[in-house]
Amino acid sequence: MAKLVLATGNQGKAREFAAMLAPFGCEIVMQKDLGVKEPEETGLSFLENAIIKARAASVQTNMPALADDSGLCVDALNGAPGIYSARFCGEHGNDEGNNAKLLELLKDVPEKKRTARYWCALCLVRYPEDPVPLCVTASWEGSIAFKPQGRGGFGYDPLFLVKGRDCTAASLPPQIKDLISHRACALQKLLAELCY
Repeated sequence: MAKLVLATGNQGKAREFAAMLAPFGCEIVMQKDLGVKEPEETGLSFLENAIIKARAASVQTNMPALADDSGLCVDALNGAPGIYSARFCGEHGNDEGNNAKLLELLKDVPEKKRTARYWCALCLVRYPEDPVPLCVTASWEGSIAFKPQGRGGFGYDPLFLVKGRDCTAASLPPQIKDLISHRACALQKLLAELCY
């Protein structure tokens, strides 16, 4: 599979996927460059939404399509923001607003109860009528910091303290994040499935 449609409008995800897939000689084409109309995400889980997005991109382009649906699940908030991570503050793609709302909701939550994880569901639809799309999930354990730290990444990365490291995801060099993140782990699983 030399060329596939990336079913996302998120530039941060696009950069990460392009970097992670480059060693495999896979050319990524953004769905917007092919005029793909983004479907409504009506799923109740990351996996359902990933399938919806990948199927829509494949049907509209007649090409293989890879979709990611991912987000942050905070234990003290019963898994929120979850599938609403990108629009947690009400405005889609407003990282600063989403982070501010998260910090406000956790303001009285002590450090030991701020556990969280990023989840990523990936779905590869190989052709429009693919009856068995390849789907995988992966998580990345951590907790929520009391204030933003670091300049890299996107989304909740400035608040996500990586378990086993003394920094947030936004403080990690991109080449390290691309090896250990939820998205990297999910992609590794997907590539392993493709090689079987």
